[in-house]
Amino acid sequence: MAESSDTTMTLDPPVLGNLVDGLKSFAGDHGGAKAVIEYVGRRGARIVLVGDDGAWADQLAPSTDIARSACTKAGVAVENEWERELIEQMRPSNDLWRSMGRRSLAR
Repeated sequence: MAESSDTTMTLDPPVLGNLVDGLKSFAGDHGGAKAVIEYVGRRGARIVLVGDDGAWADQLAPSTDIARSACTKAGVAVENEWERELIEQMRPSNDLWRSMGRRSLAR
């Protein structure tokens, strides 16, 4: 009969190296960053990054666990939800404003 152990083994979800590298690169280029992780169904999770300079970008991860772990390994703070201060910090580019205008006029 095997004896039970009091030690619990916790496994870190496998993190894709290029995902962590991409998060580090964005944070480094924009003076730091914060992230919001959004569940997007079978696709996994969307990591929305907001740089300290107002720039923003997003990346997809296979799951929310992997997204959270990648942010931790990259040194990017994860916000629990979209706070007003974080939204106000975002500065969309002129190209994004133009594309959004075309979409609403095309309806």
